[in-house]
Amino acid sequence: MAKTLTATMRAVAVTPMQAGSARQVELPVPTATPGTALMRVLEVGIDGTDTEINEGLYGAAPPGSDFLVIGHEALSRVEAVGEGVLGFEPGDLVVSTVRRPDDCPNCQAGESDMCLFGNYTERGIKGAHGYMGEYYCEAPAFMVKIPPGLRPFAVLLEPLSIVEKASFQAWKMQERMLWQPKRAVVLGAGQIGILCTILLRLRGIEVHVYAKSPSDSLQGRILSSLGATYANVDDHPVIGIREELGQIDFILEATGNSSVAFEAMPQLGNNGVLCLTGVSAGNRSIEIPADVINLQMVLGNRVAFGSVNANRRYFEMGVEHFQQAERQWPGIFERLITRRVPFDDFGAALDRRPEDIKTLLTIAQT
Repeated sequence: MAKTLTATMRAVAVTPMQAGSARQVELPVPTATPGTALMRVLEVGIDGTDTEINEGLYGAAPPGSDFLVIGHEALSRVEAVGEGVLGFEPGDLVVSTVRRPDDCPNCQAGESDMCLFGNYTERGIKGAHGYMGEYYCEAPAFMVKIPPGLRPFAVLLEPLSIVEKASFQAWKMQERMLWQPKRAVVLGAGQIGILCTILLRLRGIEVHVYAKSPSDSLQGRILSSLGATYANVDDHPVIGIREELGQIDFILEATGNSSVAFEAMPQLGNNGVLCLTGVSAGNRSIEIPADVINLQMVLGNRVAFGSVNANRRYFEMGVEHFQQAERQWPGIFERLITRRVPFDDFGAALDRRPEDIKTLLTIAQT
């Protein structure tokens, strides 16, 4: 049954392409119309996209608006449902997906993360308001129900969906051959790097992580508890990891540094796969051994591909892997949440700190 609210709500918005413009605004509370549900936001995860939008690097407001409500990682509770909404009821926990389709064939088939035309919108990023407010409305097609037992860390589902897609696509590509991967490298020890390590370890893969953090950092301790090895890139440069480790079957690049991405290509072993998930802003140029990389990629049957966003099925995979990983490493996901910041202190949440893995902006307690 739909609930009508006439009060205003608070949200955090930016003026796109204007650095440091994040501010709290008041907006009307939306109403659950036929085919939609009214969501009460509990908490929002902060990532590099949010901070870069606030730095004015990118972001686009919805048509007719001069501001963009940011935030694309949210755990919410169903407040009310409109007529015709099936499968959800007030009180359900939900994580909503990010991208909304255009009219390309892939989007219409449910694969908006593989959009052909590029006219999609993305909540809190491109052309659609995000989740960093007290309420929003959503259609069931973009809502993923969360079991109550996952409540403490379910906000991590959106970043987990990114590595669900990346690893799924890598394994899918290698169905073209007999492939029995044993060793993987993860470049970067932020949330994406650690979440990918969890998925790889669930597969029984030997994992080596390289990043900037000290070996005795929280990131290093978490990775060690997963049975992965961790090394600082200042002592173990990317350009030498193949010589150090031997055959590398899979590399996930999660640094957002284009130099690292190209340094990683020659480190792949025969039949290896490199997945790039980090987005590089700017116009950095580097010199690369193009002939050597080309030769190795061809003669070694190697693959390099990029992966961005994730559709609903990868969110659903993430729910299953949340449960599997929690059974194997109890409490592992809550260890990734390093700061919880009150809603009124949103500026501190957007101010990323070196020790942060995942910062959450708490918007409602229940």
